[in-house]
Amino acid sequence: MRPIGAWCIAGALLAALGPPLQAAQEKPKAEDTPAADEKPKEPATKVSASKDGFLIQSEDGAFRLRIAGYTHADGRFYAGDGDDLGTNAFLLRRVRPIVSGTFGRIFDFTIMPDFGGGVAVLQDGYLEARYSEKAKLRVGKFKAPFGLERLQSATVILFAERALPSSLAPIRDVGVQLHGELGGGVAGYAVGVFDGAVDGGSVDTDTNDGKDVAGRLFLQPFKTSKTRAAQGIGIGIAATTGKQEGALPAFRSPGQLTFFSYATGVVAGGTRTRFSPQASYGIGPFRLIGEYVRSSQDVRKGTETSRVTNDAWQATAAFILTGETPAAGVVSPKAPFEKGKGWGAFELAARYSELDVDDAVFARGLADPVRSASKAKAIGLGLNWYLTKNFKSVVDYERTTFEGGRTSGDRETENALLFRAQVSFESAAPTERPCCTDRCGWPRGAPSAQEAGTGASGTVSV
Repeated sequence: MRPIGAWCIAGALLAALGPPLQAAQEKPKAEDTPAADEKPKEPATKVSASKDGFLIQSEDGAFRLRIAGYTHADGRFYAGDGDDLGTNAFLLRRVRPIVSGTFGRIFDFTIMPDFGGGVAVLQDGYLEARYSEKAKLRVGKFKAPFGLERLQSATVILFAERALPSSLAPIRDVGVQLHGELGGGVAGYAVGVFDGAVDGGSVDTDTNDGKDVAGRLFLQPFKTSKTRAAQGIGIGIAATTGKQEGALPAFRSPGQLTFFSYATGVVAGGTRTRFSPQASYGIGPFRLIGEYVRSSQDVRKGTETSRVTNDAWQATAAFILTGETPAAGVVSPKAPFEKGKGWGAFELAARYSELDVDDAVFARGLADPVRSASKAKAIGLGLNWYLTKNFKSVVDYERTTFEGGRTSGDRETENALLFRAQVSFESAAPTERPCCTDRCGWPRGAPSAQEAGTGASGTVSV
């Protein structure tokens, strides 16, 4: 898409909420205006701490400051690694303090750095004008509205690492987005203009004039139905398009080992489009998600340009053995782990995913078939132990097979054991998690007394 067209769309989005936001600032009534000899009464400040984080707010709720965050302490071990492709290690996968708040009732902000791996990175940093749940305007760095599993917070995904389709989905991008919910959450939408993140990557600084237009629609058509079995059905579709130049992605297995990369000197050189139908389902302790992602990119090697199309899909299912019903992906154990009292909640998960690289990539010399596999197939089994709402333990086994990627034959099968200890304080009211952004796709359930009215968080993660 031409840069001038993208900027026109961005301008339209920025202007879309101007009049409504001005209308939202109502003039004070005469009886609310203090007399000349009276000083306005300062609202009292409320301070609270709970399993959802720490909150400071004015008595009328017009100004809020929330301090939250989460940490992932992981272990990765590779069994039968004859080619010594992986390194057995313990690591801090994510260390993310979150500061978010509200001012003037309708303006929100979120700042989320990450110190995982000993490197400081800004993951989220944005402002949002929240005229209503139907229309919110977000500006800054945040998750692009595309991948189903990618949009879910890392604290609520069913495995320690996301499935192969997330390798083709953008992570975080810088831009402007209009999003919201219609029909009381029956439909969620998001549309925006972004700098244009590479597949499986994020953007901090743009390196070319091209921009991406992204849009997503997610429906829960039977959310208000009296039939409980139909309430948890969710279906969606997402797409991006834009003209991009520069870096190309590398693809990783669920065990986080790179199995494909383009050859040196091969760069993006033209239009990139992505497309993703997706669906989710939840009833009681059972959860299911599925998605397909196709990414097509003009790739340039020297003076020659080729069109490359890669695709991937996944299906994931999980069942909570202790019978809890998650709310927006968050599991609150009926009997939290306490000495001599409870053992928390236990969940079994299973997943299958594939990623297929375009055969033209190898036929035209865009990648080295000795170093890069043309296809990956992954089977995952996991056990999640929710000791409390804030503490989660994960044990996963991921077996990934490959086609190609060796001097002769296929790359060695990868058997990865992944462990995680998660501490999380990041919950927000479910009404503030539109299904086109945070915790997308999971049935919400009713908010608890502690969740209701806690303010916006917008906490999403890689």
